[in-house]
Amino acid sequence: MDRRELDRYKRTLLEKRGELPVDNTDVGSPVPAAGGSEGDPVDQANADAEADRQVRIHQFNGRLMRAIDGALGRIKQGTFGICETCQKPILRARLEAVPWTRHCRDCKERAHAA
Repeated sequence: MDRRELDRYKRTLLEKRGELPVDNTDVGSPVPAAGGSEGDPVDQANADAEADRQVRIHQFNGRLMRAIDGALGRIKQGTFGICETCQKPILRARLEAVPWTRHCRDCKERAHAA
């Protein structure tokens, strides 16, 4: 992969990282409280569901931020686009779809099948 392609992937990764809300990727960010004992059971259930949803979004954003930072690190190290499992190049189509990926499609499919 040439320097121009790597720079394009780097810009794409930085743009994606910039789209992530800072408060959701910060470990100490507040998460809404669950329903508690206030309101009727439906209000409590809705508050609990919203709190659970916010926790899942927070966790997803944190994982995505770490994956993007890892991809940026691989660009610096010169290993971007190489599967961490089989050490073969990751197909361009996969990198276009998921530029923070660490694995080729075959290795990822094998990992999910196991």
